Amino acid sequence: MKKILLASVAIIGLSAIVPAQAADLAARPYTKAPAYTPAPIYNWTGFYIGGHVGGAFGGDNNVLAPGFFNNNDGVFMGGVQVGYDTQFSPNWVFGLEANYSFLDTGSSFANRGLGSVTGRLGYTWGPALLYVKGGYGWADSRFTNGFSGNGGRDGYTVGGGLEYLFTQNWSGKIEYQYYDFGTVNVLTVPAFSFRNDEHTIKVGLNYRFNWGAPTAPLAPGY
Repeated sequence: MKKILLASVAIIGLSAIVPAQAADLAARPYTKAPAYTPAPIYNWTGFYIGGHVGGAFGGDNNVLAPGFFNNNDGVFMGGVQVGYDTQFSPNWVFGLEANYSFLDTGSSFANRGLGSVTGRLGYTWGPALLYVKGGYGWADSRFTNGFSGNGGRDGYTVGGGLEYLFTQNWSGKIEYQYYDFGTVNVLTVPAFSFRNDEHTIKVGLNYRFNWGAPTAPLAPGY
């Protein structure tokens, strides 16, 4: 009987000690969940302005570009562009752009400048935009000594390029553009004419104002 009483006292004592020890244990530490980082969102909607540099080369039948004696050697070109894009779906962009390029030529038989007003349609994924463009072309021409068409000449232009958003406000591009201004006739020799067309390659940098673009968050650092 004594052993039973001692065992009962021991059990009662343990049952009182265990809850007290459990209460003395430190609370489970709180671990904060990692911050949510939204996926990068790139948007092309808005006005932009920029500049470009590159080279201009006459077509196969254009003996006037960059000059009468130089033919297709090519000349340096540089200029400015301004435009507006709208991203009308997650992967498609439409825009309008005006640009003018000065050509570094002192020839009396050459285009001194090239201008254009074009529409462009592009496919975008992430920060990249692959596009085609086309529209009105204009040349500031210098054709003297018996050549007709001195002054401005109207034509058309087509081209395409790749543009990349470094940040939401800055983008860079590389672009090919072809200009065709018809033919230039020699007044003293009616049966003789020259083709007036130009191939151009240029790289450019644009600053984008983002007016009208959605205010969705961008990746860190944008």
